[in-house]
Amino acid sequence: MTTLKLEVKNPLTEQVGGDHYSKLAIQPAVYAERNKLSYLQGTIIKYVTRYKDKGGVEDLAKAMHSIKILIELEQDGLHRRGK
Repeated sequence: MTTLKLEVKNPLTEQVGGDHYSKLAIQPAVYAERNKLSYLQGTIIKYVTRYKDKGGVEDLAKAMHSIKILIELEQDGLHRRGK
C-alpha cells in the first residue's frame, strides 16, 4: 500500500501549476465563498480573473460558456442562488 504524506500548509499561499491566483489580493475561490456565490458564479469569476495570466481568450470563452449555462438555468428557474 502506498502512503501519502501530506504537509500542512496554507493552500491559499501555495498554488499547484502557476501563480495566477496566489498573486492576487483575494483569490477567486475565497471571494466566491465569502460572497456565497454559486459554483457557476465562482467559475465565471475564476476565468475572467485569470485570463491574462493563464488561458487568454480561451478562458474568456470558458467564462462566456459558463454565463450561457447560468442564463439557461436562470430562465428555467433552476439556478441555485448561494443565499
